[in-house]
Amino acid sequence: MNRQRDRGRVTLATFAAVCAVAALPGQAHAADSPAAYAFDPAAEAVRGAESNADAAELKPGSVHRSSIGQGQKLYYRLELDDRTDAYVSAVAVPKGGGRVAYGDGITISMRDLDDNRCSSEDAAFESAEFPRPIAAYAHRIVEKDSTTCAAGGTYNVLIERESKATSSPEAWDLELRFENEPALRDAKSMPTEAPENWPSASPTPPTGKQKRSGGSGFHDATGLDTGEWADTIAPGQTRFYRVPVDWGQQLFATAALSNSGKSTEYLGNALALALDNPARGHVDDATLSYSGTPNSVALDPLPPVAYENRYDSAADVSAMRFAGWYYLSVTLSPEVAEHYGDGPLGLTLKVKVVNDSEPSPYQGDAGIFGVTDDDRDMARSGRSAAEAGESGTMKMVAAAGIGAGSVLVLGLGAWTLLARRRALPAAVPPGAGGQPPFGGPPQAW
Repeated sequence: MNRQRDRGRVTLATFAAVCAVAALPGQAHAADSPAAYAFDPAAEAVRGAESNADAAELKPGSVHRSSIGQGQKLYYRLELDDRTDAYVSAVAVPKGGGRVAYGDGITISMRDLDDNRCSSEDAAFESAEFPRPIAAYAHRIVEKDSTTCAAGGTYNVLIERESKATSSPEAWDLELRFENEPALRDAKSMPTEAPENWPSASPTPPTGKQKRSGGSGFHDATGLDTGEWADTIAPGQTRFYRVPVDWGQQLFATAALSNSGKSTEYLGNALALALDNPARGHVDDATLSYSGTPNSVALDPLPPVAYENRYDSAADVSAMRFAGWYYLSVTLSPEVAEHYGDGPLGLTLKVKVVNDSEPSPYQGDAGIFGVTDDDRDMARSGRSAAEAGESGTMKMVAAAGIGAGSVLVLGLGAWTLLARRRALPAAVPPGAGGQPPFGGPPQAW
């Protein structure tokens, strides 16, 4: 019985390792079909409350999934100390195939219990009036000599949705993130004013096109570094990419559509390009017109990443306040299908990161607000966060498989040896009990 139990344990370990491989994330959908927004699989469901007294708490470092209806105002709760800068972001995801109008969107704000607003940001559909994921964040910054939002305690996050009567009434999904910014090494020596001047001339764009397919959300955004990257994009589809940008570095990005011989219909806002920072705060966006011939659009020049950018009144400059992964998203208007067909068009991204890295201002691990050597490796290889997680899981499964395999081999070896020993009769002295002496003729048993 002991032998059978051991064999059962070995078999279960092997089976578990095989099941772990089969259950890896990202393998459940066909790669050639346009995917819906890829929510972080670690996101926990949370319901927004119409009364702040009933608001559910968000935890630091957490990801949550929620939803918001047309015209709703929903509260979520935070518990903050009196020294840490905090950020909460919301990615709003309208249903595919729906309608949005100019000005539709969300406003996210962070407020204390006296309803003093710490900060707020809008994410809205403007000239590009077609559904796609849009992101915004709110933050609480503990400022010297300021009493607004400086105390520790309970804070509210309020998300408000604005939708015109002509827009689709369905609820929008929300992906919520709460991150604390690391403490500074030396807060007293940090600048407290935004830089007045920075290089704004666009560098020579990279050449030497390579293929790289974008992801379907922030979670599975494809890593990019400096280079010219070729992809395809279908009408109504959004592609996500991410670029590591370290302290002191400056990011430039251009998106271009290929030609099509099917029509010459002019579409004023055929493609939308957006940039969001590591905390999912909106940085900049641009739109591209299309009439069947090649066309491109570039983001406005942005400042090098610097802590003191947060003191600038311009939202795009202020958003370049920390290092980490910066996210590019590209959406092709569903209207393109009406004149150019449902098939994908060629998409080219030119990305350039300039300047050497500068030291981090934080003490200890910067978390998402920093760039590591592993991040740079992922950008060079094109891996997403999801694929990096799969790689780690595969290593764990491989180790478990090797361990299970070793146990299996040892178990089978021991079982075989024991079985052979049990198959042999007890040892008998030569010449006794019918056993012939050495060299004698064999006797019947």
